[in-house]
Formats: sequence, structure tokens, C-alpha cells
Amino acid sequence: METSTTVAPAGPPGLSAKNNTHNHHHSQPQPHNHHHVILPSTSTLIIIIPIIIIILVVSIFLIIVMLRRLKSAKNNGSTKSSNGINNRNCMFIPQSTIHINASPDVKGGCLYGNNSGRYPPSKFKGVQVFTYKELEVATDGFSESNVIGNGGFGVVYRGVLSDGTVAAIKMLQREGKQGERAFRIEVDLLSRLHSPYLVELLGYCADQHHRLLIFEYMPNGTLQHHLHPFRNQPQPLNWGIRLRIALDCARALEFLHEHSNPSVIHRDFKCSNILLDQNFKAKVSDFGLAKTGSDKINGQISTRVLGTTGYLAPEYASTGKLTTKSDVYSYGVVLLELLTGRVPIDTKRPPGEHVLVSWALPRLTNREKVVEMVDPTLQGQYSKKDLIQVAAIAAVCVQPEADYRPLMTDVVQSLIPLVKNLSSRCSSSSFRFNQTISPRSCLGNTS
Repeated sequence: METSTTVAPAGPPGLSAKNNTHNHHHSQPQPHNHHHVILPSTSTLIIIIPIIIIILVVSIFLIIVMLRRLKSAKNNGSTKSSNGINNRNCMFIPQSTIHINASPDVKGGCLYGNNSGRYPPSKFKGVQVFTYKELEVATDGFSESNVIGNGGFGVVYRGVLSDGTVAAIKMLQREGKQGERAFRIEVDLLSRLHSPYLVELLGYCADQHHRLLIFEYMPNGTLQHHLHPFRNQPQPLNWGIRLRIALDCARALEFLHEHSNPSVIHRDFKCSNILLDQNFKAKVSDFGLAKTGSDKINGQISTRVLGTTGYLAPEYASTGKLTTKSDVYSYGVVLLELLTGRVPIDTKRPPGEHVLVSWALPRLTNREKVVEMVDPTLQGQYSKKDLIQVAAIAAVCVQPEADYRPLMTDVVQSLIPLVKNLSSRCSSSSFRFNQTISPRSCLGNTS
């Protein structure tokens, strides 16, 4: 009796037990062969992955080392350039370019230090480097007969350069670090900030211990000279000229605050730093105290309080917190000077009238009192409607709270229609920039 019987499955004729046995043995090693396929792949990954990680870590380390070396080399180059001030030659490198954003007035120039030319070169030639001897020849040995200005910063001479250009040559006499800093700032900023409303820097000299700045010549001097004459009495500025000066100055500060990147705070905006060309077109000068502003809107920067008494914004004078609104306040003071003919601080006046802003502010919104404030040299030759609008602009600019002061763009937009309307009422020659005009050639209508 058979205890076990193997029954082969039905299959095609001729398929033997041997074949079945072969198929059985063939199917058994399947798992074993599959195991050998996985093992080499896993082993390879286990070896390769750590190698790749090590390579990546080493690469990152090398990149960091290279970046640090490049940064160190750049800093060393900058330090060497700054230390070159005692060299016989000028310490600045002409024709380097730097990025100032969003203005068609910008052009390249000269900047101390070794700035990379990351930005396309300007079509303008930029500032020139002069030797002390060249400037000595241009001013007839710095003759007193050529002196056109004198102040705490030094002396300004009228000079004729070798190419025949008439220039204003400012010899800085500030001693110590402050004088050197003011010189560097002015060359730095004016070599890369270019606008029709800023005085053009033609060149500079840093020959040995001499520090001189060469500017375009402005034949009508400062606004201070016309509003507050010291000796000789110039012909008073008429209402139309004053309005246009106000607009030119507003455009200058608008350019510095809102079209320069980063923004620039002038910090010493006042009548003596506003120059007038042959057509009484105003341009802002003297950037020795300027500061680069915060990237944030109305962002504050803390700094030592510098500037001129009477023009300083109250929050800046008391805390040292500087913003573009500090310049707006100073602009408001200048606007008050244009309206009233008064100086910011005048202790010779009756009590209560010593400080121009505190005296004028409560009167600026009163139509009758505004008329009483007007500079008597205007002899009533102005538009009362325009006067009220300009007084309103001055009032918001000199607000004690910085947040209540406007942006300079808003001031510009408020003044443009006033100047345009006045221009249409006046002789066209009064506003034609290519002709010399008289400060009384255009009188506003007395409406």
C-alpha cells in the first residue's frame, strides 16, 4: 500500500518528470538571486553617500575661506587708500562710479577710496584733480582781490582755470578730524550726486596738507547776501524771483531725500548755503556736514548736533535724532526769510520777535497778519493769493512735531503751479535761463 503518491499536473505531451523537477529547482533559487541584486546596490549607496557629504562640506568650507580672503583683501585696499592722505599726491581716485538711484540728473565722478566700477560709466567727465600750484596760478597767488566769500570753513576765491573756466575755489581751513571729514564728505557726495539744483563740483586738491574744492562760479553770490546784506545794499529780490528760489531749493532737497539711494540729509541748509547764478537760479551748496540717511522711510540716525542756530529742527537740537524732516524744518525757516526778510535769530528786535519761527508760526494762518509780516522791500508787489499759499507751506514745514511736516515732493508739487502762473503773467525774459535778468524785472500782480 503506497503511503504517498506524487501526481504530476497535467501538461503538454512529452513533458517529463525531469522537466518538472528542473522547473521546481529553477524556481527555488529566485529569492536567493534577488537577495544578491539588492545587497550590492545598498552597499554602494552606504559608501557613496558619506563621500558626497564630505565633498560638499569641504567645498562649502573652501568657498567660505575664499570669500573671507576676498573681503579681507578689499578692506585692506580701502584702508590703504584712506591712509594715503599724507602722500604727496591727491588721495582720491577720479572717475570711479557709485550707484545713486532713480534720477536722470545723476552722473559719475570722483570718490576717495577704491570703489569698484560695478555700474556703467557716466557720459559726464566727472571731477578733476588739481595741484596746489595750479590753483595758486588760477587765483593770482590767492590774492585778496579775488576773495568772494569768507566763513568758518575757510576762504572762497574767484579763479580762472587753465582751460579758461571761471570757478569758485574754496580753501578749507578747518583743523583736525572735523575739517578732514567735511572735505571727504563733500568730495564723496558731490562727485556722485549731480542735479541742476546742486552746485557742481569741478574738482578738488588734496596736495600734501592743502585741501581745496573747486566749484562752478555763481556770479550772484548767496541768498544771504541779497536778503540780509551786510554792507552794500543789493537790489531787493522781487516776488517772482523769491518764488522760483523757493522752488529750486525744494527740488534740491527733494533730490537728496527722495531720489538719492540712500537718502542724503544736508544738515546745514540755510540762506548762506544757497547760491544764485546769473539768472538768479538757486543751487544748494556746502555738504560738509551732510549725512547719509536711513534706508527706512523717515528713519532716524543718531549723530552729534551740528548746524546753525535758528535753522535746527527742535527734535534734532534736543536729542541728536536726525531725519530728512530735519531738513524740511530748515527749509521752512528759509521760506520764512524769503517771506519776511528777517533773519532766524535777531536779538535786536522787540521781545517776542527774537526767534523768527516762534514769532511767525501763529501768524502764518491769519490772512491779515500774514500781510503784515511781508518783507517791506517788496513794496506790496506780490499776489496775496500766492502769499497765503506760501505762508501755509512754511507753516507746515516748521511744525514742532516732525511727523506733521511734509515730504519735499509735496512742497515741490505745491510750488510748481504758483511759479508757472506767475511766469505766465510776467515778461518771458524774467524766467529765461539763458539771459541775465534783474531781480526786479518781474513783479507779481497785487491781487
